[in-house]
Amino acid sequence: MTFLWLDMLWLLLILPLLVLAYVWIQRRRKRLSLRYANLPLIRQALGKGIGWRRHLPPALLLLAIGVLIAAVARPAAVITLASSRATVILAMDVSGSMRASDMDPSRMVAAQEAAKTFIAQQPADVEIGIVAFASAAMLMQAPTLDRELLTTAINSFDLRRGTAVGAGVLTALATIFPDETFDFGADRDPRDQLGARSHGRQLGAGSRSLDDPEPEVAEHVPVEPGSYQSAVVILLTDGATTTGPDPIAAGRLAADYGVRVYTVGFGSTAGDVVDFGGRSMRAMLDATTLQAIADATDAEYFEAQSSEALADVYASLSTRIVAEKKLTEIAFIFAGLGALIAMVSAALSVFWLGRIA
Repeated sequence: MTFLWLDMLWLLLILPLLVLAYVWIQRRRKRLSLRYANLPLIRQALGKGIGWRRHLPPALLLLAIGVLIAAVARPAAVITLASSRATVILAMDVSGSMRASDMDPSRMVAAQEAAKTFIAQQPADVEIGIVAFASAAMLMQAPTLDRELLTTAINSFDLRRGTAVGAGVLTALATIFPDETFDFGADRDPRDQLGARSHGRQLGAGSRSLDDPEPEVAEHVPVEPGSYQSAVVILLTDGATTTGPDPIAAGRLAADYGVRVYTVGFGSTAGDVVDFGGRSMRAMLDATTLQAIADATDAEYFEAQSSEALADVYASLSTRIVAEKKLTEIAFIFAGLGALIAMVSAALSVFWLGRIA
């Protein structure tokens, strides 16, 4: 816990002064009681014979004052609250290595089933978008509340050559910020684009003619990594980048926009040999790059080496997205507690002493 107005805690120095004042008043009452010759008058001056309970209401009042002073200092704590995110983008690898059979029945099928389970676990008011990437990236389904459209998009994945993790990140960003322009670079193979679909759109292939004037683009002002609370990206891949934009640079760009990119490395430690397009390849994770993307965006990196582990990862991510930890001011709790203690002090004083002491 911390205090937003830490200097106000200096007011706590009032408490020892109040204690001294109370002790002085009690001694003064005793001295005055000696002037009375009549025993009943002495008892009246000393108060009812209730022993230590006579001091409890003032002690509670002192505690209430201390708690209220703490409330004035605006205490704050990290509390788990319901997330305000409205959009989740699932960026999924559909490269040929996802045919690997080290997961039952294959990496692709396991990833599809885990993604569909994750979608079903999200609150009904959270929009979800689907991005697929191989040598290029494509928005398979724009963010929507319709879970059937999302399931259809996931079931329609086609495996392609290449792995462009950076393009997956940039496409997710372009989906979250449709009015922004992102540079996908020119090192993609146009012969290996993901085919356009009726429910998706290709990103990164510019439609501007070379004779058209360069549009004026306002420079983006970077924000604190992880500060954008309206959307989050979950990126799953089983291999290393072979083409497309630099994935770490794409991660830094996501950080500049405040978007968290949670990365999931999928596949066994030893990898697996896959035959695709007449070529054999060994699919190996690039955990270092995925960790770097997650770190840059103030997110986390997860590694799943089995279908069950991937399901657990998605379940964990679901919890993180639905509920998030925030530094929240809790002065109202201290104020309410201080008022309650003061009322208890007054009630005990009336009950035991017949007056508010």
